[in-house]
Amino acid sequence: MHHIYIFSPSSAVRDKAAFRRGIQRLRGLDCTVAIDEAALSSHMRFAGDDATRLAAIGRAAAAGADIAMISRGGYGLTRLLAELPYAAIAESAAHGTRWVGLSDFTAFQAAVYAKTGTVSWQGPDVVADFGAAEGPDDIMQACFEDLLLGQGEGAGWRLPAAEAVAAGWEASGRLWGGNLSVLCGLLGTPYFPSIRGGLLFLEDVGEHPYRIERMLTQLLHAGVLGRQKALVLGQFSNFKLVRGYDRGFSLATVLDRLRSQLPIPVFTGLPFGHVPTKVLLPFGAQVDFSVQGRDAMVLWGPLDGHTH
Repeated sequence: MHHIYIFSPSSAVRDKAAFRRGIQRLRGLDCTVAIDEAALSSHMRFAGDDATRLAAIGRAAAAGADIAMISRGGYGLTRLLAELPYAAIAESAAHGTRWVGLSDFTAFQAAVYAKTGTVSWQGPDVVADFGAAEGPDDIMQACFEDLLLGQGEGAGWRLPAAEAVAAGWEASGRLWGGNLSVLCGLLGTPYFPSIRGGLLFLEDVGEHPYRIERMLTQLLHAGVLGRQKALVLGQFSNFKLVRGYDRGFSLATVLDRLRSQLPIPVFTGLPFGHVPTKVLLPFGAQVDFSVQGRDAMVLWGPLDGHTH
């Protein structure tokens, strides 16, 4: 039986019903689920004060679980990066713990990779994904079960017709990324990974296209985008265009301009982000990425906790 440890390193869990649903559904996967003692703590907007959340991360690292999974994202991890128990986190991964989360958890994953070279997983959380009122998405759950069983070795999706590559395209490199705004908040710090020749994937939620463009331009001017082999965009969800003001400016506008500035391909449609249907992606793993026609595939094979 697999062991999952649930902890809250970011914002407070306000939707207790969704939390309970998520825990029940995880236990229904023939798993034992341990809930950290501070998982439902609250301090201002956070799941406990900084010391409480740091202690929770330490307990997650010491739990010996197959998966250490966040209850939810929000905000809070960038406050903790200088004090994370990096050695304990890396050791737990080396002994088989897969750290799973998204959104604000991008800060944790980027910092842990930058400091230790440890692979973690961009994937679901308890509240929004397993706790969804309509139930968890089938694809997301299947990918999560593959991770539990150690069987997931890749992900594929269908590109928009305009991005089809008839002659085929392929590259190998480190897969990394996550939430665009969280990553931009780490730029210029010791917690931003220095990856050359990587495959960078990005997503975000509630960000207007002009804000997405501004953040992508920041990464462009900082030299980050130009050092990668490809940029892979997931889902940018829950934003509103302003009628009568944007006047045709849209996410497509952002992509067209970005492609005109970059010497690398930009692919879209990755099933990942703040949406129900999401695959799980290994942050920091060496992967093979190929495109044939409209079919995109990322393959990583069996992984241990370290990349170095």
